[in-house]
Amino acid sequence: MTRLRIASVNVNGVRAAFRKGMGDWLAGRDVDILAMQEVRAETAHLDELLGDEWAILHDPATAKGRAGVAIASRRAASVPRMTFGPDDFDSAGRWLEADYDVDGTVVTVVSCYVPSGAVGTAKQDEKFRFLEGMLVHLPELRARNPLSVVMGDLNVGHRTLDIRNWKGNVKNAGFLPEERAYFDRFFGAEGDADYNAGGGFGFVDVGRRFAGEVDGPYTWWSNRGKAFDTDTGWRIDYQAATLELAAKVVDVKVDRAAAWDERWSDHAPVVVDYQL
Repeated sequence: MTRLRIASVNVNGVRAAFRKGMGDWLAGRDVDILAMQEVRAETAHLDELLGDEWAILHDPATAKGRAGVAIASRRAASVPRMTFGPDDFDSAGRWLEADYDVDGTVVTVVSCYVPSGAVGTAKQDEKFRFLEGMLVHLPELRARNPLSVVMGDLNVGHRTLDIRNWKGNVKNAGFLPEERAYFDRFFGAEGDADYNAGGGFGFVDVGRRFAGEVDGPYTWWSNRGKAFDTDTGWRIDYQAATLELAAKVVDVKVDRAAAWDERWSDHAPVVVDYQL
């Protein structure tokens, strides 16, 4: 059997992340596939920062300096796909999908960056449109390859366990009931007999399944106040695996920095080991 270690992180600008220590983290983590969101750089920058030992796929946003998703891997990908949703929907920099042959087993990996949204604005409309696109595409993805994982900054806390101060955020983007209802479709609703067991669209929130019914573990902290020091965070970074791939998970970790000044992003990596 082969261990496949997949990590996902919103790097909040990959050049800044490397200046702050991302390279040291990556060098010591033995990652096979790395999905990044909010890259905010050119492909040449990724090539320079990561080096020749990584095969890199990159889908920048239409507007420079915004969004951008990438996948770096120890083995070359086949059949990369960068279109998502309706033909008139600009998904550039937010959805990157590729197949990887892992010793004869093909695993499909998606780096996804859902728009953050803002209540009552066009940004929120864009977010709902993106989530609608996921409703259509996730079943197609699983049908094409039952060993698939969608990961990244999905910008929604699904349950009250996923946000420390959830009561104060029920009217804010990221925890709106309408947003969370999409995740009920993806994973099944809290209280359902098949919640996170392949209900919904047959996808499993492996972070929640592995952690159990506990607060967090959070993956993002505001830079305001002492949110990181008090662990007042949000769990908005996911690895959402098909039921078939989730059955192969052997370990899940959130690599939270030891201290505020040791962070290289405002998000923490989510690292999952799959035994194929």
